[in-house]
Amino acid sequence: MTNYYIMKDWKNYVNSISEIGSYRNRIKSYVSDRNHMLNKGGQKNTAPFTKKMGNHVTFDKQIDNIDEEVEPESFDTHDSLEPRVWTGEELIPEIRDKLLKIANDFMKGLPTKVTIKDITLTGSLANYNWSSYSDFDLHIIVDFYEIDPNLVLVKSLFDNARMRWNNKHNILIKGYEVEIYVEDERESHKSSGIYSIMRNEWIKKPKKYQSEIDFTSARKKADDIEFQVNIASNLINAGRYKLALKNIERLKKKIKNMRRAGLESEQQEFSIENIAFKILRRNDTLGLLNDLKLKAYDSMHGMNGEENGVY
Repeated sequence: MTNYYIMKDWKNYVNSISEIGSYRNRIKSYVSDRNHMLNKGGQKNTAPFTKKMGNHVTFDKQIDNIDEEVEPESFDTHDSLEPRVWTGEELIPEIRDKLLKIANDFMKGLPTKVTIKDITLTGSLANYNWSSYSDFDLHIIVDFYEIDPNLVLVKSLFDNARMRWNNKHNILIKGYEVEIYVEDERESHKSSGIYSIMRNEWIKKPKKYQSEIDFTSARKKADDIEFQVNIASNLINAGRYKLALKNIERLKKKIKNMRRAGLESEQQEFSIENIAFKILRRNDTLGLLNDLKLKAYDSMHGMNGEENGVY
């Protein structure tokens, strides 16, 4: 009964903010929007535009960060797992204890009791491609259906809880941040290395990648998305908030599908698509995209004398 009231309250909350993620008439073509904005006649810095738009938006500093180059060497593979985390192929006991405590403390802070099925470590620290950009991808495996049959609603509850936790805490273990994820036991997680911290054993052992990583192609994919993020930022600066939101939503979906395709390919973590995703995450393009979404939404619904949401 307790779960029923918790989920009912959560559903009401989700419904109250659902309009943030619901936009009609999704954009048909990014290219046509770009050409419409950049190639039509008009005066400088007013819509429509005749000149290329510069980085004169509120997010100048963040836009500049996009140009920061991510070193190809940071994607190199190693002959062994991170020696400060692993002894051979076994997780160092002290680190294992820390990760178990963090996961259990997180679950204790939830408004409802949930049975933990497993706690796993995945990502580059459970693989041979670890680098200074790595973090502890701590996955807590539970049965979403145990909480409520509405699995989408349950996922939103966990996503909100873990984001609050990750934003609130800055836990470093051997210099690496700890990122919590809550995963449904029915979910198929694509990774070439998965370690059960609870059982202290490998679920899936990683293999050393023999082929050369195509960083050049990955960089091109990332460049294209960065360009489109810049366009969305310029749309916001021009007061075209609704069109900016459509572009941002389409971009977020594109990035998600791109990474999924890469992880489902034979190359998995070392695929062009996943490397492109990591470039975007490391230079904070993904963070900028989320900031732009909030700014566009707030500006569209605010009352500052501009024609909010007209375009």
